[in-house]
Amino acid sequence: MRDLDDLFAALGRSEFRSRFRLGPKELAYLRQKTLPVILDHGRQFVVDRLAAAAPRNDGRQTPMRGHPVFIAQHATATCCRGCLAKWHNIPKGHPLTDEQIRHILEAIERWLKQPLAA
Repeated sequence: MRDLDDLFAALGRSEFRSRFRLGPKELAYLRQKTLPVILDHGRQFVVDRLAAAAPRNDGRQTPMRGHPVFIAQHATATCCRGCLAKWHNIPKGHPLTDEQIRHILEAIERWLKQPLAA
């Protein structure tokens, strides 16, 4: 798995990944529910949508809006198994391990902390 400092430096150079921001509704929801609750939602999204060796609708399973985690997934390239392989060095074709799920959630958490700190 890729070091998160290295990952975030690379994500910062990606025009596509850099344009993702939480909208007012998602930011308000994040503040209302708190980061730990949102990360619990994120864990469930990752387990349900990404953890299988061949997830259903891979490449299209993560919405582009509607929940802070969805936006964070696109911003951190944790939205599908293809992006996980390309950006995080997490290979396709194998179920995600607990360590890989933790890595994904750490990336999402790091990204979500940025708007909270602003």
